Amino acid sequence: MSDAMPLIYKICPEALWREAEAAGLFQGAPVDLADGFIHFSTGAQVRETAARHFAGQDGLLLIAIDDAVLGAALRYEPSRGGALFPHLYATLDPKQARWIAPLPSGKDGHVFPEDVA
Repeated sequence: MSDAMPLIYKICPEALWREAEAAGLFQGAPVDLADGFIHFSTGAQVRETAARHFAGQDGLLLIAIDDAVLGAALRYEPSRGGALFPHLYATLDPKQARWIAPLPSGKDGHVFPEDVA
C-alpha cells in the first residue's frame, strides 16, 4: 500500500455514513449542506476538529480519503486561524474511502487510530 497521496479525514456519524454507502453517494452532513461543500481535515487538523465540533459525541466514524482522487473539486481554503482546510465542492462516492475506522470517545477526547498524523 502506497502512502504517496496525502490522506484527508472526514468525521461522520456512523448512521449517516452507512446511509451514504447504501445510496452510493455522500452529499455531506447538515453542516456541509449548509456551507455548500464537504468539510475535511488534514491529519494535523483532525484532532482539533473532533474536539471543537464533536466533543462528547459517540457513534462516529473516521473516514480517510486520498486527496488526489477527489480532483479539482477539492480545494484547500483558509479557515480556522488562516489554516488551509480541504473542502470538497462535489458529492463523494463512499467507495473512494481508503479506510474507515470507529472514532470512539475516551476520557480525554476521541481515540484516534495510531497511524493518524
